[in-house]
Amino acid sequence: MTVAPSDAKAGWKEWVGLAVLMLPVLLISITVTVLFFALPSLTAELSPSGAQQLWIVDIYAFLLAGLLIPMGNLGDRIGRRRLLLMGAVAFGITSGVAAYAPNAELLIAARGLQGAAAATLMPPTLALIRAMFTNARQLQMAIALWAAVFTVGSVIGPIIGGWMLEYFWWGSVFLINVPIMVLLLVLGPFLLPEYRDPEPGGFDILSAALILMAALPIVFAVKQGAAQDYSAPMWIAAVLGIVFVVLFLRRQKRLADPMLDLALFRDRAFSVALITATLAVFALVGTFYFITQYLMSVLDMRPLLAGLMTLPTAVSSVAGSLLGAALTRWFRPGNIMGFGMISGAVGFGVISLLGTTANLPLLFLGLFLLGWGIGSVNALASNLVVAAAPPEKAGSASGLFESSTEFGQALGAAILGSIGVAVFRLTLAGDLPSGLTGEQADAANETLGGALAIAADLPGPIGGALATAAREAYVGGMQTAAIAGAVVMVIMGVLAFIHLRNARIEEEPAGSAESAPEPVK
Repeated sequence: MTVAPSDAKAGWKEWVGLAVLMLPVLLISITVTVLFFALPSLTAELSPSGAQQLWIVDIYAFLLAGLLIPMGNLGDRIGRRRLLLMGAVAFGITSGVAAYAPNAELLIAARGLQGAAAATLMPPTLALIRAMFTNARQLQMAIALWAAVFTVGSVIGPIIGGWMLEYFWWGSVFLINVPIMVLLLVLGPFLLPEYRDPEPGGFDILSAALILMAALPIVFAVKQGAAQDYSAPMWIAAVLGIVFVVLFLRRQKRLADPMLDLALFRDRAFSVALITATLAVFALVGTFYFITQYLMSVLDMRPLLAGLMTLPTAVSSVAGSLLGAALTRWFRPGNIMGFGMISGAVGFGVISLLGTTANLPLLFLGLFLLGWGIGSVNALASNLVVAAAPPEKAGSASGLFESSTEFGQALGAAILGSIGVAVFRLTLAGDLPSGLTGEQADAANETLGGALAIAADLPGPIGGALATAAREAYVGGMQTAAIAGAVVMVIMGVLAFIHLRNARIEEEPAGSAESAPEPVK
C-alpha cells in the first residue's frame, strides 16, 4: 500500500475535508443542549408525562454514550467513511421524524435512534483526521479545530435553541440537522478518504452488548443523582453498571482482538490526558447547569439573551484550542494542559463571586477563563489520546475519548448540581418567610423555579420575600459548586503538570509510515 510520508503536508482537499468533518461534530454537540429551551413548548403541545419528559431528554445521551466505543471499533473494521455516511443518513432521518413527532412515544423512539446514529458519526471524524493529516503540526491544528468545534457546539446550543424558538416551533431544533446531513452526504464521498484496519478480525457482539449494558445503567444512575433522586433504582442501576463494566474488561483481557485495547492504559500520557479531558468537560457542563438558570431565573433574562451571555466561553474555547496547539512548539503539552486547568479553576473562582444582581464584566471574565482553559485542555488531550493508539485502532480510541467526555458531562451536572441543590435547600429552609403553608414550603424548597412560581401566587410582601430568599439561596448553591469545581480543576492541573511533564506531541505521528491503516480507494 502507498502512504504519504510523515512530512507530507495536507493540501486544500484535506482542509476542505476537515471542514466537512466539522459538520457532524458541531451538530451532535449542539443537539445535546439545544433541547433545553424547547422543552416548555414541546411539553405544552405533546403533553408528555413527567417520566416521558425525562426520557425525551435522556435517551439520546444514554444510547450515544453506550454505543461510542462499539461504533468506533466497527468503523475500524468496515471503513470509517462508510460508517460516517451511514450515520449521516440515519441521523438525518431520525431528526426529521423527531421534528414532526405527533406524540411523546414517537419522539422518545426518534431521540433514541438519533443517539444511536450520533454514535456512528463521532468516532470516524477524529479517526479520519488522523488519517488525512500526516504532518505532525498540521495534525495538531486539525485536532485542535475538532476540539474547538465540539466545545463551541455545546455552548451555542442554547443560543440556537433560544433563537429558533423565538421564530419557529419546537420541532425546528431537530429539523436544522437535515440539510447539514445532506451536505455531508454530498461532499463526503469526494473529499474524505476511506480508511480501515487491513486485518480487522471479527466484530465481537458480546463486547458491544456488555459495554452498552454497562453504560445505560451508569448514565441512568448519574442522572438520577443529578435530580437528587437517591432511591433504590439509582443504586441498583449503579451496581449493575459496575458489574457489566467488570465483565466487559475481563472479556477484553481474554480476546485476541479486543474491542478496547486495555494496554493503552499502561501509557501514563494516555490515561492522564483522558481523565483531564473528562474533568474539563465535567467543569464546562457543571457550570452551564447553573449559569443558564442563573441568567434566566435570578437575573430574569429571556432565553435568547441568556444564551448570548455565554458567548465568551465559545470565543475563548476556540482561542484556547488553537493557541494551545500552537504553543506546543515551545512548551510541553502537560504544562499547557496544567495551565489550562488552573485557568479554568480561576474562572470558577470568579464565578463564585457573582451575586443576585447583574455583574456582566465578572460573568464574562469567569466564562472566558473557563472556556480558555477547557479549550486548551481538550485540544491537546484528544491529540495525546488518539496518538497513543495504533493507527488501525484510531476509531476505537476516538470512541473511548468521546465516551469519556459524555460521562464527564453527565457527572458535571450530577456532582456539581447535587452540591448546589443541597446548599440551596439547606439555605432556603432557614430563610423561608412566615405565612407559608407546609405544602408551599416543601414545594418552594425543591427548586428555584418552584419557589419563584409559588412566590408569584402569594401576596406582595410574602411573595417578594420568598423570591428574594430563593434567589439568594440559589446563588449560594452556585457559589459553593463553583468553589468545588475550582478545587477539582486545581488538583487535576497539578496532576497534569506532574504526570504529563514528559509527554510530547511527536513530530512523526504514529501511523504515518508503514503501520498506517489501509487507505481504500
